[in-house]
Formats: sequence, structure tokens, C-alpha cells
Amino acid sequence: MQGPRPVVLSGPSGAGKSTLLKKLLKDYENIFGFSVSHTTRQPRPGEVNGKDYHFVTREEMQKEIDAGEFIEHAEFSGNMYGTSKGAVQAVQAQNQICVLDIDIQGVKNIKRTDLNPIYISVQPPSVDILEKRLRDRKTETEESLRKRLTAARVDLELSKEPGLFDLVIINDDLEKAYSELKEILLE
Repeated sequence: MQGPRPVVLSGPSGAGKSTLLKKLLKDYENIFGFSVSHTTRQPRPGEVNGKDYHFVTREEMQKEIDAGEFIEHAEFSGNMYGTSKGAVQAVQAQNQICVLDIDIQGVKNIKRTDLNPIYISVQPPSVDILEKRLRDRKTETEESLRKRLTAARVDLELSKEPGLFDLVIINDDLEKAYSELKEILLE
């Protein structure tokens, strides 16, 4: 894959990755581009196909995975998620730095490719604060909330592996977290 070095943002659901990413893309829209992931889950209210995710069937996604079209993919809560080579190439074709929003499984998968991104982990100050953020969204059932919190605990534990991330941002203050993100990326 040609073009500027990509950026991988990882962290549990509710850590603030999407919020930081939206600010970054708004402030630097000509420099950074978002790699739109594929998923087999249903769109949430307000989500747009091709902008938030490429919403596809399990069969379509599995066929493309089998054909080697994905850099990484994982399954969570019965749904598949993944990053296609085409999604990254589409951003690089615009001569932009590609930003990928990927879970910890995806990070480990990308470590085995030649993508060579900058790895950044966005983390909540605590699991309690994370739970409050997820509850405040009002998009989760109690069961899916429990699954996300369990996954978050695993994610936070796995992210401590030495050398996995180039930068860890604790998102307890959005402006401070955004400054840290900009500082490493604008280098």
C-alpha cells in the first residue's frame, strides 16, 4: 500500500475515539481521511451506509474476506467488522493520511501486515466512567452493555502489552486528549 503512513485508533467503545476522530477530520479534512469499515450489524439511527460503515450481509463480507480483500476483521456480539484494502486505498488515493478505527483484535492482525501505521490507544479514565458514557448514549440494551464492558476490560488489559501502541491517550478531558492526538499526528 502506497501513500502516507496510516494511523490506527483503538480503544473500547465509549472511550471517545469517534469524538476525537470527528474533531480531527473536521479541523484537518484535507490532511486526514477516514477508512470506512465494513460491518454485518444493522445501522443505528442516523448512520449512513458508506459514511459511518459499509453495511453488508455476512455472506458478502465472508466472500471478500476469503478473497483476501480485508486487512483485518473480527467478530463482536454476533456481528462481523473489518477493514478492507479498498477502504484504505480510497483514502490514500486522495493523498490523505488514512485513519482506521479498530479494536484490539484488529490491531494485533494489522501488526502482521505491511501497513506500518502509527498505533494510538484511546482509553477511558476508568471502567466506571466508560459505563456511564455508554449508558448516557442510550443505544445499548442491558445485555449489549454488559458485553461491551466485558470487552472493554479485556481490551484495556491487552493494550498494556509492551510495544503494542506508540501512544496511549487517557481521555478524561476531551480538549487535552485532542491536543495529545494532534501533537503526535502533526509531527
